[in-house]
Amino acid sequence: MNAEGPGGAPPAIVAEIATRTDAYFNRTRRIVTRFGDQRATYAIFLRRPVVAAPRLMLDWLAEAGRALGERFEVESLYPEGAWAGAGEPLVYLTGSLAALSPLETLLLQKIGAPCVAAHNAYQMCLALPGAGFVAMEARHCAGAEMQEMMAYAAAVGSAAARREGARGFIGNANDATAHFFGNDAGLGTMPHSLIGYAGSTVRAAEMFHETFAGEALTVLVDYFGREITDALAVCRRFPDLAAAGRLKIRIDTHGGRFLEGLDPAASYAALERHVPGAIRRYRRESELRFLVGTGVSAAAVWRMREALDEAGFPAVGIVVSSGFSVDKCRVMADAKAPIDLVGTGSFIPEAWSETYATADVIAYDGEPRVKLGREFLLRANRRT
Repeated sequence: MNAEGPGGAPPAIVAEIATRTDAYFNRTRRIVTRFGDQRATYAIFLRRPVVAAPRLMLDWLAEAGRALGERFEVESLYPEGAWAGAGEPLVYLTGSLAALSPLETLLLQKIGAPCVAAHNAYQMCLALPGAGFVAMEARHCAGAEMQEMMAYAAAVGSAAARREGARGFIGNANDATAHFFGNDAGLGTMPHSLIGYAGSTVRAAEMFHETFAGEALTVLVDYFGREITDALAVCRRFPDLAAAGRLKIRIDTHGGRFLEGLDPAASYAALERHVPGAIRRYRRESELRFLVGTGVSAAAVWRMREALDEAGFPAVGIVVSSGFSVDKCRVMADAKAPIDLVGTGSFIPEAWSETYATADVIAYDGEPRVKLGREFLLRANRRT
């Protein structure tokens, strides 16, 4: 591997590889170059079940190959969006050991987290198949590269769930990664800061409607702790939008308090009226919190739906956000919570150690050879 790209120009990717890879891979390249290069085959895998999301890694590998003047053979063992078991090789890469060694660190960075996040997004969509999802991961990401990986992962997981009948992700919250969802721009109407600026929930809705006339309207209603009161006030202010199904109420009540009018007893009562079976089984503490606790609970969603219907606004949809993880989605599904749309970034892996991908060389110049204990990666030992 040369230190510059074709024609002698040092492309940015070459400098990135040299400075960001682990030192022992750069040293391996120098040793192998001195004593004789071999053609190596790498197997890349994760230690937990995932949904295959290798595209960003493979695109970067192709770009690196062009910059370095190298050709790599790629065998993807699972199509994008397919479920893969723990320890199953996702990709075999074959090429010059001297060229591939310095790429290993960066390749692993680009495949592990997307595969786990895609699996999380897939499970969330299947748990609530009738609800749409909006990816709101950007604010929780450590920079633009992670933002791209997480949005891509949500789109892959969503597509896999859609093939099984779920509605899945309809978009995301920013323009930069909207293309992963087939959109030209991000989705969203207002943050809490706009309501603080306007001084009232209704006035914030009016400002949005005046500025973006003709667009559907989703209004946050928890800023002043009057979710029910302010939701109904907005509906009465925009009756035509409400009747046409072009108005949604977003609940984002934080975990420090209950939705307006609820407490533990009232929360249990709300579920008793609609889904009594959901609270008559043994529940873990976390499940109880999602059902009848503070914040955006199943009881809170049912109470909002109840209030909207009683006031004559059955076509107004309910959007929920705030900690909607796989577990929370499953509890909401069990409680049959009437959710139209979920805003979430909680498909981002919580246990980051689960995202660590691993690559092992399994063949040198075509001869199978792998470190002890990793024989399962060999082509001859793969489960079919």
